[in-house]
Amino acid sequence: MSFLKFIVVGVPNTVVHYAVYLVMWLWTPYLVAHLIAATVAMSVSYLLNCRYTFGVRPTLRKFLLYPLSNVTNLALSTAAVWALVEGFGVDSRIATLVGGVVAVPATFLVSRAILVRPAPREAEPARTAPE
Repeated sequence: MSFLKFIVVGVPNTVVHYAVYLVMWLWTPYLVAHLIAATVAMSVSYLLNCRYTFGVRPTLRKFLLYPLSNVTNLALSTAAVWALVEGFGVDSRIATLVGGVVAVPATFLVSRAILVRPAPREAEPARTAPE
């Protein structure tokens, strides 16, 4: 069920990514535009996935870990964009959409691991033998 919610969250996240990408594409090389758009979209994704997909409270710690954990997403989507544009001649405005789709399964797994991870256990008080 959470994978379906993750896909639903992916729709507005993709819109944010693509809108930022197209604006940045006007002034920067396509890979720079992709990286900036991915960074903005990752922040939006964090908030939506905390609240809707996994039902967890956003925290500063998770927010700081979330982008780091999505290096897999960034690497896969960037590699796909580069391969599609440079290797297959796909228009970079289309390649960025396909690159995002390629990274979805890995991104879900990494996001779930970061956001749903149980909190570290607090140290239990020392037990003493009954007297």
